[in-house]
Amino acid sequence: MLLKRTQLYLMLCLTVLILSWEGNYLVPAQAANSEVIPEESIRLRILSNSNSPIDQTLKLNVRDAVNTQVTEWVQHFDEFEEAHEYIGQNIEKLEETIASELEKVGKNISFDVGLEETSFPTKRYGNRLYPEGQYEAVKITLGDGQGDNWWCVLFPPLCFLDFSNDEGKADQAEIEAAEEEEVEVKFFVVEVITNLWGKVTS
Repeated sequence: MLLKRTQLYLMLCLTVLILSWEGNYLVPAQAANSEVIPEESIRLRILSNSNSPIDQTLKLNVRDAVNTQVTEWVQHFDEFEEAHEYIGQNIEKLEETIASELEKVGKNISFDVGLEETSFPTKRYGNRLYPEGQYEAVKITLGDGQGDNWWCVLFPPLCFLDFSNDEGKADQAEIEAAEEEEVEVKFFVVEVITNLWGKVTS
């Protein structure tokens, strides 16, 4: 009788430890709902002409040039409206910057740039998930715009973050993998408890 009580006590202690571990494990998934990007923000989205090495390099060159230029513009702005108005009034300067980058690599393709509500697929950065939707952004389309895109946040400046540049396939894979991992953890906890209980009651 004493042995069974001891086993029951040990089982309860182990269960508490496992549940405590599981709770800590799931914190990153819960953190996915916290907001890092402010509701009032201006994103940057660049769609490259194609996935060829030259077009992808050009995309990154345009990203760096535009990011540097806009960061200088908005570094003294605290309000979304101020930054939005200034960027909107200087789209022609961004066009000049993009044209300069095209000229540097001898790429003769068309491009389009505008400040507008732009469709974004679901994006994950670190432990945080950003739902798909329409977001205010400087949208730059290089040539046919058929290559991988790149995005960040221009205001407030968050372009130093290495956001995913795919169109959602990798994001979905990450989400599914996280969900499967969470299910595996729960099954593991149930299995351990079931086995222990079977030993105590046998």
